Amino acid sequence: MIRFFSIFLLLILAARPAFCQISLQSYRDSVYVASAELVNAEQAVLKAEATERLRNTALLPSLSADGGFTKTFRRSAGNHLWGFSVTPQITQTIYGAGARAALNQARNLTESAQLEGQNVMLSMRYAADFAYWNVSAMQLYMAATNEYVKIITSLYNVVKERFSEGYAAKSDMLQVEARLSDAKFSQIAARNNYQIAINRFNNLRGVTDTTLLRVELSQSIVDSIPFPQRTSVEVICSQRPDVLSAAAKLSAAEFGVGYTRAAYNPKINVGVSGSWQTFTPNSSGRTFCDAAITLGVNVPIFHWNERRYAVRAAQTDVAVAYNNLEQIKEDVYMQEADAWSALTSSYSQMQSSLYNLSIAGENLSISTFSYNEGQATVLDVLQAQISWIQIYTNAITARFNYAIAVSEYNLVAGYVE
Repeated sequence: MIRFFSIFLLLILAARPAFCQISLQSYRDSVYVASAELVNAEQAVLKAEATERLRNTALLPSLSADGGFTKTFRRSAGNHLWGFSVTPQITQTIYGAGARAALNQARNLTESAQLEGQNVMLSMRYAADFAYWNVSAMQLYMAATNEYVKIITSLYNVVKERFSEGYAAKSDMLQVEARLSDAKFSQIAARNNYQIAINRFNNLRGVTDTTLLRVELSQSIVDSIPFPQRTSVEVICSQRPDVLSAAAKLSAAEFGVGYTRAAYNPKINVGVSGSWQTFTPNSSGRTFCDAAITLGVNVPIFHWNERRYAVRAAQTDVAVAYNNLEQIKEDVYMQEADAWSALTSSYSQMQSSLYNLSIAGENLSISTFSYNEGQATVLDVLQAQISWIQIYTNAITARFNYAIAVSEYNLVAGYVE
């Protein structure tokens, strides 16, 4: 009996459902597809790329054309009453205007937007992991309460039979009946918690069917989840999307200073233009063509310290970006230490809970056997049952905490899949 019960407990913890369908990775993928945050992040990248291409056009020659048509109503002796001119022009900025700095700034902002998208994906992956493992834990909680009800029911039937035969007291039967009622109450609560977990699971992946009362997972918290290798803070900072994004924003702010300063530097433009127009006055209706090379120079002289104030404002953006980057790096130290501590602690608790569970299962089996042989009281059996369900739920909680701790450490370490 003891050996059978121990094997049964191990099978409950180690068995995986035969109706496996949804894997953790496939669930993550479905969450990515349904995530509005990821869609917005993709749009932010598209906007940044469009801005980068826009800045690049300032480095290229521009082609424009001016045209005009006139018609007069006062007749002049021998002259036509109309005239026109068409003047196309190609212009190229060869110095000034900060076009190169603006382009570099846009490139860094594009990189930052892409990294922000990766950071959103990291957060969504953690949310998906939490929802997935939560469903797995709630399934085990529900299975535990169902099994507990069965155990109490079996004991109740034995006590009831003994009471009818005069071998058990009324108080014994009432105590077992009260325990059975409490077990059924816990069973209802476990089913409700499971349904809440299912609703959140489906909502995260974009499923709105409220009649879907069950999901089939191919992985469980009782599976062997690899223990992550600890990563140094320096490596984390070199791969975390939020750290790299903050660094890209700092570079963008530095280029922004150059762009602001260039607006007050001399500008040199060179252009080539041509014209096709009528003679003035238009006495014969004939036209002529002409061409010209232009060189434009603009030198700011006095703007009431406008340049100094503008550059100072841009430099504050650099200071803010630098402080943000340093703050994120400081946060990484604390986050990594806390996540690693939670990971090692949850792993130790999981190992301890499994050992305690084997002891509680053996104690329950012995107490039940002893009661059937008349060598133990019903209180001894009830106490063994209470101890078993508490330790069993602790084991489920420990496994859930470990699974979440692994996901959280991967989040902190910045592992992007």
